[in-house]
Amino acid sequence: MKIAVSCNGNEIWPHFGHCENFCVYETGEGKVLSQESVPNPGHRPGFLPNFLADMGVEVIISGGMGGGAVDIFNERGVEVILGAQGDAKAAVEAYLRGELKSTGSICHEHQHAGECGGH
Repeated sequence: MKIAVSCNGNEIWPHFGHCENFCVYETGEGKVLSQESVPNPGHRPGFLPNFLADMGVEVIISGGMGGGAVDIFNERGVEVILGAQGDAKAAVEAYLRGELKSTGSICHEHQHAGECGGH
C-alpha cells in the first residue's frame, strides 16, 4: 500500500495544500518498505488530490485539509487521515499498527485563519 504524508521535510505539515513536499511510503506486511520525497507541484484547487491518487496513493495523512480536497480523495477511494502531527514515518508506522485515527480536521475557509492547527 502507498501512503503519502504532507510534510515540511520529514515533519507533518498542518495544511495539506501548502506543504513543501509529500513523504511517500511504500508499505507491505505492516511495515515501511521504502520512502521517497516528492516536491509539492503547487497548490491549485482540485489538483493535488488527483496528482497523488494518480501516483497510486491509497492513504493521505495530514494535519488539516480543505473539504474540497477531502471530497476528491473520497471520490478517488483514498483514505484521509487528518489531525496528525510530528514525524511522518512515525505517523505511518502508527497507522499501520491501527493506532492513528483521523480527527476530521477540515479547513472551512480558504485563508485557513486559525482553522488548520493554528497556522
